[in-house]
Amino acid sequence: MALIKCEFYSDTLGLSTSMHVILPQQTHSQIGMYNVTGSGLHPTLYLLHGLSDDDSIWLRRTSIERYVASLGIAVVMPQVHRSFYTDMAEGGRYWTFISEELPAIARSFFPLSSQREDNYVAGLSMGGYGAFKLALRKPNQYAAAASLSGALDMAAHMNNEAPSALQRAELLRIFGPEFAGSDNDLIHLLKESKNSQGPRPLLYQCCGTEDFLYEENQTFRKACAETDFELTYEEEPGEHEWGYWDMKIQDVLKWLPLPKQG
Repeated sequence: MALIKCEFYSDTLGLSTSMHVILPQQTHSQIGMYNVTGSGLHPTLYLLHGLSDDDSIWLRRTSIERYVASLGIAVVMPQVHRSFYTDMAEGGRYWTFISEELPAIARSFFPLSSQREDNYVAGLSMGGYGAFKLALRKPNQYAAAASLSGALDMAAHMNNEAPSALQRAELLRIFGPEFAGSDNDLIHLLKESKNSQGPRPLLYQCCGTEDFLYEENQTFRKACAETDFELTYEEEPGEHEWGYWDMKIQDVLKWLPLPKQG
């Protein structure tokens, strides 16, 4: 595998930013690794970070590079700060960046496929929210999306006046005062999907039963059951921590509808 830290300029954000990229490499003599790459452009997993993290975190806290070595896929891990993958009311246009500019820039730098069936997105916590927002708002771009311990009912956080890990003042700067029923509200997007005849990305959702986001994951799961989305749901004992996510990203990789090698 090749690991690249890519620093580049974003016109959408008006600043320099970064992404880490894992690229497949066919090798025959590397000890302890079995690497695979297909011919042509690489299938790609966009792997999104959580609220307190950055584009290096999946590499630092998991063995993601080793996990994908035999799969023949690229992994793109972008930096979005604390934006919730949103065009912020007071801040950068991170939704436009993640949904439009980033894939175009990544494909201009690296041999990545633009075909829907070759593109997937996954993330943890805030990144789980971002992954499902991409799946629900851009279903023509992604074949599958996975949320690990996702913050999936942000309307509940917006309505919470008490101090919490997600301070209301910060959320107002991100989303503005009108959240429920907007294109940032995943529950609303699920309801709206009933009126769409477009494609339905496969969805994977997991959350530990001791996670502080467990109840809102149940809210999303119930709302999804009323749609035509195919949802794979898993839960087991676990908290909001990296031991759980390191375990579950391996399950996500097994679940992805990857193209056959050869």
